[in-house]
Amino acid sequence: MGAHAHKLEIFRGLIKFKSNIQKIWGVLILLSIITAIEVALGIIKPEWSMKMVLRMKILNWIFIILTIVKAYYITWDFMHMRDEVSSLRRVVVWTGVFLIIYLIFILLQEGVYVEEVYKEGYIKRDF
Repeated sequence: MGAHAHKLEIFRGLIKFKSNIQKIWGVLILLSIITAIEVALGIIKPEWSMKMVLRMKILNWIFIILTIVKAYYITWDFMHMRDEVSSLRRVVVWTGVFLIIYLIFILLQEGVYVEEVYKEGYIKRDF
């Protein structure tokens, strides 16, 4: 690896590993736990998670947030963004953040439109 060694820690240094193999297993376990939480919530669907917040169920917001956390850790650890210069990290991370926010906005807007079309029972066509 030369003069530059990979950082063997996650959670901003709270958990440290002795080798890259241990770190890979640690991140894999973290991602597996997050996925297990998503699957369990999807199967159980607790009553409190069915309430609407910003025109979407709390459960859907939880799924979106947990998916973003997983994407962050995959990029940060497996794509070695942690070891890059800060300007490159910012460009990659902020581009992804704005893209995700934009896609969520589009999905919410289109979902509202489709809901209104089905509620009214007609489709207006202007050709």
